[in-house]
Amino acid sequence: MNKTAVITGATKGLGRALAEVFAARGFDLCVCARTEADLQIMQSEWSTQFPDVQLHIFPADLGKKSETQEFAAFVKSTWPQVDVLINNAGIYIGGLVSEEREGTLETMLETNLYSAYHLTRALLPAMVPHKSGHIFNMCSIASFMAYPNGGSYSISKFALLGFSKVLREEMKQHGIKVTSIMPGAAWSDSWRGVELPEERLMQAMDVAKAVWGCYDLSPAAVVEELILRPQLGDL
Repeated sequence: MNKTAVITGATKGLGRALAEVFAARGFDLCVCARTEADLQIMQSEWSTQFPDVQLHIFPADLGKKSETQEFAAFVKSTWPQVDVLINNAGIYIGGLVSEEREGTLETMLETNLYSAYHLTRALLPAMVPHKSGHIFNMCSIASFMAYPNGGSYSISKFALLGFSKVLREEMKQHGIKVTSIMPGAAWSDSWRGVELPEERLMQAMDVAKAVWGCYDLSPAAVVEELILRPQLGDL
């Protein structure tokens, strides 16, 4: 049986790059995204691109606890064991705390923090008994550095890093690794249409390869936190 990886928000950008990196190394995948049509397209392309791995798709808006739990149930009904969990789903709404629309903080927390919290809790029973596994939480430069117009997005990412740190301490005794990935600007849908030289931002695959590097270590070592930035610095 192939090893297994769960990746949220996997049809575009960084999530898609992560899925490709793990599939290329023989992992079967369970992925989710909000748009079912995007998942269907991904599955169709996968049959040619990665014929030796299985891709299980599930439409879900992880900003909703009930749908997060439904996705977790789908994963557990598909596999008895999860080897890798990548909490990648997220949303960005820029603005100032003093000016952003009412409800923005709740939206950011529900998608960027609560989804990871609820999915991780639901899937730990598929990891802990096996004394192995690796959880990646896709944080951000905004998880440790406030910046103009970051608003509630940055608050939610600070919180995600806090969750990841707590989880790391709890999972040590169970043989499960926890890594916080904190990338700066990388080309994705969020940057579509921005007129900048291609080399000014990282490629999504740069981040995905770095995640694989964190995974591909002996059981005795763990990368607790990884910061990646464009070579020319933050925007």
